[in-house]
Amino acid sequence: MTRVPVSDGAAGAAGGERTGSLWRNRDFTLLWTGQCLSDLGGAMVDLALPLLVLQQTGSPARAGLVGTVGLVTALVCRLPAGVLADRADRRRLMIACDALRLTGYALLGWAVLTGRASLPVILALVVAGSAATAVFSTAEHASVRNLVRPDQLTSAVARNEARTYGVSLAGPPLGGLLFGLGRALPFLGNALSFLLSLVAVCRIRGPLQQPRHETAPALGASTAQGLRFLLGHPFLRALLVIAAPLNMAFTGMIFAMTLALRRAGVSPAVVGLAGTIFALGGLLGALAAPALQRRLRLPVLITLLCWATAVLMTVGALLAGTVAAAVPLAAAVFLGPTANAALFAHQAAVTPDHLQGRVVGGVLLAAGSAAALAPALAGALLARWSPVPATLVFPALVTVAALTATWSRGIRTMSAPDPAPGSRPPA
Repeated sequence: MTRVPVSDGAAGAAGGERTGSLWRNRDFTLLWTGQCLSDLGGAMVDLALPLLVLQQTGSPARAGLVGTVGLVTALVCRLPAGVLADRADRRRLMIACDALRLTGYALLGWAVLTGRASLPVILALVVAGSAATAVFSTAEHASVRNLVRPDQLTSAVARNEARTYGVSLAGPPLGGLLFGLGRALPFLGNALSFLLSLVAVCRIRGPLQQPRHETAPALGASTAQGLRFLLGHPFLRALLVIAAPLNMAFTGMIFAMTLALRRAGVSPAVVGLAGTIFALGGLLGALAAPALQRRLRLPVLITLLCWATAVLMTVGALLAGTVAAAVPLAAAVFLGPTANAALFAHQAAVTPDHLQGRVVGGVLLAAGSAAALAPALAGALLARWSPVPATLVFPALVTVAALTATWSRGIRTMSAPDPAPGSRPPA
């Protein structure tokens, strides 16, 4: 089997740590820990911001506007963020993003304390923070390959998945607690999290990208270059077709199940418990992902997980409107991180370092756009049909991903990626 190519950055960044476990990789652990803290702060604010706007204006529509503006901003910034991550120094880019977010949320906390946090001020800070987060996360994704050994990419991505699910469990309750103690506390806490993230990024010793020897093309040409590579590579095309329906299905299914439970008269506390079960399933799945990946060839793993998810979501749809539906759906969420870890680790392996940001930005744009449409789709389906036929649409979407995984040449050959242009040949 062809060995996955080793990037120059990975060899230099980890140094002697490359022979040890991922936990002993100082640079990756610094980046991961910093992002645990900043993601936790972000999860707190995701709950606190709508509560703040609702408390100040009494308007649920305006409270929802805050989240929508942040989401749209992140999607619009994905492709430009990818270009920046490939053209600029990634370490400096992440430091600048953390500095911007630190300043913005410190100012928002001060505005809340002094009674000056008007809706325009909040929206302006949300736009700036979301844009900075889109750039930071794209640069972070693009940097991982330079911090870990090629055989550790899947474990590294799985650990990032665990981080995401972990903060989704801890962030909202902590944000609600701090908001109850003082309205400014979640925002000041978020500012502190970005300060700690900034310090962690500054302490990373190794390079986060390979040296650039060519002059970067203009912005439009640079974006087109990344999209051509993304759409021209068999595996990356398959990744788009798999990631978009999977993200839409998971987001839409969870949203639809929540609405169906409320319509069935289930108490908000029990509905919240179902959400906790979903997040816990994802966290446990992220922790199990490296072990599952070691036991199955990647094409078999991806195909099996997609079909299993389709079946589990179908069972959940048939139980829609009952608390029992949370069980198969949590099992489906358990499988998700393994698929993500395998797919995104392989993406990092087959993409040249100088294109990492643009390819990651394109994939995240496709997946994020599909997820953003999911709540509206779920609401429209439930308004027209009963919960069971409405939610069966989402396992049908997963079936599209499963068929792609079964028949795509890019997936069938992903266990032996071709050396990416610009990477160092295998030893």
